[in-house]
Amino acid sequence: SIIKKSGDRMLNIINDIVDISKIEAGQVKVFITETKLNDQTEFLYSFFRPEVEKKGVQFILHNGLSAKEAIIKTDKEKVYAVLTNLIKNAIKFTTRGSIEIGYKVVKPMPVKPLHATAPSPPPLLQFYIKDTGFGIPADRQQAIFDRFVQADIADTRAFQGAGLGLSISKAYVEMLGGKMWVESEEGKGSVFYFTIPYINESEQKLSKQNEMSYEENTQNKKLKILIVEDDETSEMLISLAVRTMSKETLKVRTGTAAIEACLANPDIDLILMDIKMPEMDGYEATRQIRKFNMDVFIIAQTAFGLVDEKEKALDSGCNDYISKPLDLALLKEIIQTHFKHQIA
Repeated sequence: SIIKKSGDRMLNIINDIVDISKIEAGQVKVFITETKLNDQTEFLYSFFRPEVEKKGVQFILHNGLSAKEAIIKTDKEKVYAVLTNLIKNAIKFTTRGSIEIGYKVVKPMPVKPLHATAPSPPPLLQFYIKDTGFGIPADRQQAIFDRFVQADIADTRAFQGAGLGLSISKAYVEMLGGKMWVESEEGKGSVFYFTIPYINESEQKLSKQNEMSYEENTQNKKLKILIVEDDETSEMLISLAVRTMSKETLKVRTGTAAIEACLANPDIDLILMDIKMPEMDGYEATRQIRKFNMDVFIIAQTAFGLVDEKEKALDSGCNDYISKPLDLALLKEIIQTHFKHQIA
């Protein structure tokens, strides 16, 4: 357990250093896609709730829009990364009281137009992560967004981390056309805010798809799962993790075999797709599968938790991803979130 925790901490620091380096080199791109915002916030709430409540801290979620209104156009991976960083920070520095996450629609500050007929700026989504933690000294509230900087907390304990999370988060928010700031009072807590443009997605087509998906999901109680994994130990671990959700589990070792399995079994519900494999990698296998099957849900297993790896997986046609070494609790949470009607 100690080795795993230390290894995870080291990987997180390395990934943060690589991410900030790519941001500064201008190599991080924005991928705008349809995003179900409430699904993201509810997933994060469910995932972090046990950790928060274990500390005796109350955890609160407030979604400011209905499910239909919260279908937006944005880079969902960057929004997810920012929310995750801010929630982790709140948990780290809060030992009593509460942590609250939420968002609402706000109007941007009016700007004097150059022309009387200039259109008004679009509304914004304003997110907040509020905690009753240690708070941040007034003279450190700007510095915490700099690289390798943590607030000087008046406490004898040292806190883990390289001080890159807020710097990365602020850069992502600015890439999306928003801004980030903090309001804090030492000894009483902090509220981190960030905004992104509110671009609502048409819901008619999505409602029909959701209705069809629900009808199809309620016909069965278990999933037919394809595990695409060339490492025997990883394959065994995944098989054990999904056995309670599976009515049938197929296993293959290469991308080519994955395509053949999908052609022979069009009723597969879920594919757990390894990325690094012989013959054909997971990216190409996913692209080939998407040519004849757009319905199967594909979760990529990426060797790195880097943002561009995640984006490459989603761009190839995967629906979601999980980084290695696998967090089995997170894998189960992702599957349960996407198939909650079918495996309830």
